[in-house]
Amino acid sequence: MKPVWKVVGWVGGALGAAVAGAAVAQTAKVSHERKTATDSLADEPLGQLRPDRESTVAADDGVPISVEEVDPGDGGEADITVVLVHGFALDRRCFHFQRRDLEELIDPRVHQVLYDQRGHGRSGMSTPEGSTIEQLAHDLDAVIRSVVPDGPLVLVGHSMGGMTIMALAEQVPELFKERVRGVALIGTAAGAVGGAGLPKSVLSRYNPVTLGIGRLAGIQPGLVEWVRKGTKTLTWSGIRALAFGDRKVAPSLVDLMEKMINGTTVKVLTEFLETLGTHDRYKALAGLRHCEVLILSGDADKLTPFSHAERMAEEMPHATLVRAPGAGHMVMMEQADLVNDHLVALIERCAADRGESRKKWWRRA
Repeated sequence: MKPVWKVVGWVGGALGAAVAGAAVAQTAKVSHERKTATDSLADEPLGQLRPDRESTVAADDGVPISVEEVDPGDGGEADITVVLVHGFALDRRCFHFQRRDLEELIDPRVHQVLYDQRGHGRSGMSTPEGSTIEQLAHDLDAVIRSVVPDGPLVLVGHSMGGMTIMALAEQVPELFKERVRGVALIGTAAGAVGGAGLPKSVLSRYNPVTLGIGRLAGIQPGLVEWVRKGTKTLTWSGIRALAFGDRKVAPSLVDLMEKMINGTTVKVLTEFLETLGTHDRYKALAGLRHCEVLILSGDADKLTPFSHAERMAEEMPHATLVRAPGAGHMVMMEQADLVNDHLVALIERCAADRGESRKKWWRRA
């Protein structure tokens, strides 16, 4: 039984971040890395920024979706709304740097909407039948209709969040013709993951060990989570090695990601594997032809490799394709300045009147 429980713990942690695979570090090595690394973000209140408003939106099947809104920092009236949609096993805190800096943008001023996907963060739990990208798109539609029913939009999606936006374009094409002026697809894919990128040996929906753990999590969730908690160091090292790129990463970023992952149950994670493994939205990309599109990915992304970004760019020749050198899957945390520069350029294009140039955005010192 011991090897089985090792696998349960490992999948509960490493799979929990979608960072399952080969990278495993010894406890002493991880401890040394955390103690000796220079953490340039030690004073940054990661994931602790307070919103202007919080609310709960009921999804069409009744699942409560936790939403927060952030108004322009100078108190002025917003010119455009940016909705940020997080990925698998994470929550809205992963957009810490984007949320922080977009609040200070003054030309144009931005109203931000962030929310937790069902089963993640502060949102309610889903049924297995509701754990699909199609349902996530319905949830995004419900959030938009409830919180920002009118006005121009820019939708920003990371990983599974990008897939959610693609599915929404498939379901509600008129929204993208009439209101969505821009879309940013960050570290995501229009095709199924688990073959290229995500380690298929563990993340594949056909893997019997993964399926077995998913069933066990449904029967004995407390037991699986208890085993998972005993693998904290291994989880941290797996996150560092597989979710981030080939440059030095502040330990506090890994700590934040670990908190987000550990807030998502193994049951939820395994229930979403089917939809990730069958995702195919290349035809849906045609629905983005009316929008400004930014495709941004790290070239050291081990989970959704840069080839996914290149393939999407081939389908959308009007899109701006950006390669983040050395960045991994969590590029918006790892290279926040680069990502924010391109996001703001996208927002400026979307908010600008025809033929009017916009001023350079405010940059945090």
